Amino acid sequence: MRAGAMKAGSRPPWLGLSAAVWVQVAGGASSTFALYSHALKVALGVDQSRLAMLAVACDVGDNLGLLPGVLCNRLHPAVLLLIGAAACVLGYGTTWLAVSGLAPALPYWLVWLALCLAANSGAWLGTAVLVTNMRNFPLSRGAVAGILKGYVGLSAAVYTEIYTGVLNDSAASLLLLLTLGVPVVCLLTMYFVRPCEPSLAPNSSERAHFLFAQIGSIVLGLYLVGTTILNHIVALADAWNYLILVVMTLLLFAPVAIPLKMTLFPSNHTKGPLDSSDADNEHTEPFLLPSSSGSKLTNLEDDDASDIDILLAEGEGAVKQTRRRPHRGEDFRFREALLKADFWLLFAVYFIGVGSGVTVVNNLAQVVIAAGAVDTTISLSLFSFCNFFGRLGGGAISEYLVRSWILPRTALVVCTQVVMIFTYLLFALGLYSTLHVSVALLGICFGIQFSVMISTSSELFGLKQFGKIYNFISMGNPIGALLFNSLAGYIYDLEVQKQHSTTTDSDVACYGPNCFGFTFCVLSGMACLGTLLSIVLTVRIRPVYQMLYGGGSFSVPRSSAH
Repeated sequence: MRAGAMKAGSRPPWLGLSAAVWVQVAGGASSTFALYSHALKVALGVDQSRLAMLAVACDVGDNLGLLPGVLCNRLHPAVLLLIGAAACVLGYGTTWLAVSGLAPALPYWLVWLALCLAANSGAWLGTAVLVTNMRNFPLSRGAVAGILKGYVGLSAAVYTEIYTGVLNDSAASLLLLLTLGVPVVCLLTMYFVRPCEPSLAPNSSERAHFLFAQIGSIVLGLYLVGTTILNHIVALADAWNYLILVVMTLLLFAPVAIPLKMTLFPSNHTKGPLDSSDADNEHTEPFLLPSSSGSKLTNLEDDDASDIDILLAEGEGAVKQTRRRPHRGEDFRFREALLKADFWLLFAVYFIGVGSGVTVVNNLAQVVIAAGAVDTTISLSLFSFCNFFGRLGGGAISEYLVRSWILPRTALVVCTQVVMIFTYLLFALGLYSTLHVSVALLGICFGIQFSVMISTSSELFGLKQFGKIYNFISMGNPIGALLFNSLAGYIYDLEVQKQHSTTTDSDVACYGPNCFGFTFCVLSGMACLGTLLSIVLTVRIRPVYQMLYGGGSFSVPRSSAH
């Protein structure tokens, strides 16, 4: 084993995954827009259409990840975290000035750019931890994607707990927390998020560790939903609110128990022939090892450099083109992936499923009020938990499908698109009695599509340029949000004019099913199209999964280069 490399199953990758959990929770701050959207609407004096465009700014920034996708092969993950932290300070800091009133009235376009920059910090943070951990655990991509994206889904519930229990429902205080708190988390975790030598052999202890992490996240999710509901039933004293926050923090540290257990109780599992040379050194392995990121990043840079050299040589006629195009399941270059029909089918399915779902999230406060509810935080917490459950469950269930039934992960997307057809029709009724059921179903379906897209794209097109490919497909989210939010805001404002034709105040709300009824019917129709496209995609990529998982476990395909 080369110097600086980590042994399969060693503790540093698990420390990196534990740190990534905190980064993902902190970096999911863009999901809190509903908590401060009303205060922002009042501070800027805008209508629902313009407020919807501010929500789109969050979606655009959160998914504009091509640049971090390109740089993740050239820069250490810590550098990406620092860039994300800087974007967070500038973006949320400017938004805080607008809401708090400490600065002169800021123009609308500046707040739009600030929100876009603030949300873009999530793209930098997410790319840094997701790409690093997917490469550190290549045999457990579904579990890694489900856990990390699951904690992003819990982010809104974590911030809601802090918002209601500690910050006394103050939007300005929440924005100040985001301005300062997210960068602090990045600085504290950046050392641990680093590339390590991956394990390429199935490991039963690794599966047990992932199961523990999944159970820990489920306990946290249930705890957050329970305490949020309790906060709205009983008026808790400040001491109880702080105690709830302390317990929540301890639950967020649950994944750290894995490397801690590996240190205190080292495993003596049977080693394969590749590990036997390291058996005598097992007891001397330190809790933290020197990072191998330097050599890994250098290799990736050398790959890109060699590609450029070969292209130049081919142009001069010095080298014949001998490289064949990769097959699905092998490592693709970004431009090669763009030529595949499966790439665009996956993009379209993600655009419809997530783009329509995020429209509901951005307008959730107004949807809840239109249905007759007064408090929007319970619905936001419910969506956050179900979104988390969908992301976590999507990774675990899709992993079971591919290993036990050799079914593509997108078979699960087909099911979620069908459920979304009826969920949007439930929303269209505008009834308070069906509101929470609709929010829960949408949260689960929304979350499943996130984790499935990540794992599917890595399996179809490889991990070599996964950062670019994943972030490009993610742009389906803001594109969908832009189109569907524009429709939702336009219909909402028309209905407001009908209901408040004699009122000139911009701080008015719409009530009844007509506020979003037509919008939800359109989204239901789009879900029908998404169902059809996801079926086509599943049928097309079935042979790929038979090749990758035909033996019951993931098999690394041969290189695409001769």
